[in-house]
Amino acid sequence: MSAQPKHALWHPFADMGAVDGDRMVITRGAGSYVWDDGGRRYFDATASLWYANFGHGRPEITEAVSKQLQALDSYNLFGYNANEPAIELADRVAELAPTPGSKVFFGSGGGDVIDTAVKLARAYFAQTGRPEKAHVIGRTQGYHGTHGFGTAVGGIPANAAGVGPQPPEFSHVPFDSADALEAEIQRVGADRVAAFFCEPVIGAGGVLLPPDGYIEAVAEICRRHDVLFVADCVIAAWGRLGTWFGIDRWSVQPDMITTAKGITGGTIPLGALVVAPRVAEPFFTGAPGAPIFRHGATYAGHPVACAAGLATLDIYERDGLIPRGRELEKPLADAVAGVSDHPLVKEVRAGLGFLAAVELTGDVMDADPGAPVKLQRACRDEGVIVRNLGRGIAVSPPLVAAEPELDLLATALPKALDRLR
Repeated sequence: MSAQPKHALWHPFADMGAVDGDRMVITRGAGSYVWDDGGRRYFDATASLWYANFGHGRPEITEAVSKQLQALDSYNLFGYNANEPAIELADRVAELAPTPGSKVFFGSGGGDVIDTAVKLARAYFAQTGRPEKAHVIGRTQGYHGTHGFGTAVGGIPANAAGVGPQPPEFSHVPFDSADALEAEIQRVGADRVAAFFCEPVIGAGGVLLPPDGYIEAVAEICRRHDVLFVADCVIAAWGRLGTWFGIDRWSVQPDMITTAKGITGGTIPLGALVVAPRVAEPFFTGAPGAPIFRHGATYAGHPVACAAGLATLDIYERDGLIPRGRELEKPLADAVAGVSDHPLVKEVRAGLGFLAAVELTGDVMDADPGAPVKLQRACRDEGVIVRNLGRGIAVSPPLVAAEPELDLLATALPKALDRLR
């Protein structure tokens, strides 16, 4: 009989038999660093889960949240209800969006707004007389959260395994081929395809960079076939690629943008779907009997979360953090380039935004499928937190990280890899 677990907490994406009794309990954070319950300091080279873009421990967020809790701790947005932070944050996000006149639909996080985008894409075509346009296309290795539709549109097979059949009317194309998208739309029929979901840089699927011209090509294919182009910028936005939304590094006009994580710097869960005017218009006519989008999360536009979001935008603007995702992409690429010739490394991916990945060789993975976890642990022993991801590790440091922190990463990686030999 196996030993009883020490605690009730069930971790996401975790081997609980291995985790229980071996947790790294984080007790505090400041700037680019966090501390565990043993008092050891680590460089948070993952910005927790791609979201602590301005680091940890910002008093501006604490003050904004405290002030809002004292005024209005919570209230829903359903029907006619509203709150001032939600109205103000929606207006500010819309003003930053690449398409003027956009609307903003809030959720509790990235998974919420992905599912919202799938439903809204279908609802838009239903309201414009084309209900048969319901098919959704994703990309291999794409990650769009773990809600129902997000799991279906995602292209990581392991995430959909063992949980029963996935919803119909979803398919996937190779992540790096615009021609494959064209062919899939023709196979399904443009009169049946509602939307194509695209991360500007695939994040959880392995930090996969788009080929030159890819983003522009798929946006044009979608425009030509009247397929909604949904840019999933849950990871890419809020400075990670050096712009407000990530997708605005390219001259394209998405029909919808999903965003979360860095919208509050991860301090409080919040997601936002940015909807271009043409998609929103059928639901904003004001005419008697106008359609209602019958969808929404209980905590959508929560006043405390939106107050944190407003304070977050202030930090980004005041401290000039948004461009740093582009300014730091080369220093980060240089920091990880030192292991590109390591015998255990197949590939280092970096150079577009402040994120990177180190993929292990096939021989390493064949010999030990758990090698990425061991590499993560070895980096942790060197005082740097990285994320085990697929066939290697990924990093996405806070935008406030500087040369000393990147030097820590550059030093830790080869030492950690040497431990795997």
